[in-house]
Amino acid sequence: MADFYQTGMVPTLHRLTPNGVERLEAELERHARTRPIGLVLPALYSEFEKPAMPRIIQELRKVRYLQRIVVALGRAEPAQYLRVLDLFRDFYTPVDVIDIESGRIQALLRMLEERGLSPGPDGKGRSCWLSYGLVLAAGDCEVIALHDCDIVNYDRQLLARLCFPVVHPNLGFEFCKGYYARVTERMHGRVTRLFFTPLVRSMMGMQPGSSFLQFLDSFRYGLAGEFAMNADLARVNRIPSDWGLEVGILAEIFRNCATARTCQVDLMDSYEHKHQDLSAGDPGKGLAKMASEIAKSLFRTTTSEGMVFTSEQFRTLQVRYVRMAQDTIARYYADAMLNGLQFDRHAEEAAVNVFAKSLSRAAEEFLADPLGVPPIPNWNRVLAAIPEFFELLLDAVARDSRRSLRLAS
Repeated sequence: MADFYQTGMVPTLHRLTPNGVERLEAELERHARTRPIGLVLPALYSEFEKPAMPRIIQELRKVRYLQRIVVALGRAEPAQYLRVLDLFRDFYTPVDVIDIESGRIQALLRMLEERGLSPGPDGKGRSCWLSYGLVLAAGDCEVIALHDCDIVNYDRQLLARLCFPVVHPNLGFEFCKGYYARVTERMHGRVTRLFFTPLVRSMMGMQPGSSFLQFLDSFRYGLAGEFAMNADLARVNRIPSDWGLEVGILAEIFRNCATARTCQVDLMDSYEHKHQDLSAGDPGKGLAKMASEIAKSLFRTTTSEGMVFTSEQFRTLQVRYVRMAQDTIARYYADAMLNGLQFDRHAEEAAVNVFAKSLSRAAEEFLADPLGVPPIPNWNRVLAAIPEFFELLLDAVARDSRRSLRLAS
């Protein structure tokens, strides 16, 4: 059972009772009549061949309060796209599948590039952005939720708890971010535990008055990929196209939504999904790359809030980060010993060393190009430049689906 302690700037909604999914779903069905909910699922086709996605589909078949589901399907062959359409056949909730690789969708992406509205490279950020666009184009949802598709122990209560704070009319929240424990026989979540949180707190020590850093530090799992928001926020937020997605979204929420309208919610006792390699020998892959892109996203957003970085300050930050991360390892070691968990202290220290190098590379790249890859433009800007884009997107998805089903028959 969780504690009920409130810390930081962001209201925390705890998991104080072990279940209650039927009660939550009954209330969501009632409130969704006036606050319809859409669900976005960004997924690679490979995830449909692993245990997590079949379980997610099985759980979502039981959900009755969603207005629509949008699946952004990446790296799929035509036959694989058709198989995914078939997996969602006869769903209670209408399901749209965006075939990212289709000629029609690729033509729309090229159109955006030609108009100076780059949707970024292939990846989760672009998939989320396109999915939000499709939900907004349909115009029948006031709340949009998103969660990852590699959650091995998925339970539909996760979705209910994620949606509830934004959908319930008496709570007044416009954005909700999930958090959870990443624990099996050992602690996981190395990028959050050993990089993101120590880095944010190191930066806070150098800029103690930064309300944005205090905002980030209030989230118990700042890199969680599960969140729900009002559709209006999905329309105005810019979305990063790299591993800085979660940090970038929090930066947009900080800019566009009052903190009192933001919350975090405990989704489940333990969250288990695929684990990325540390990739100590290749900074262009795995957690090493992830940490570098998260750091650059942090540097860009804090600079836009008035923080100034020089080469000397970055060197100071690196030293502060390593010390903070090492102190953090000592805390987690004590926690693991008390709870009888496995804890490889050498591996934790090795991860910090890799992350310190990622931080150094991120600083060099940021100083050379502070703007970096710009975030994907928000939907208001796209529609100002191409007013018919929503209609084109809706038509492309519908035509892809009809053509594939026709060929299959």
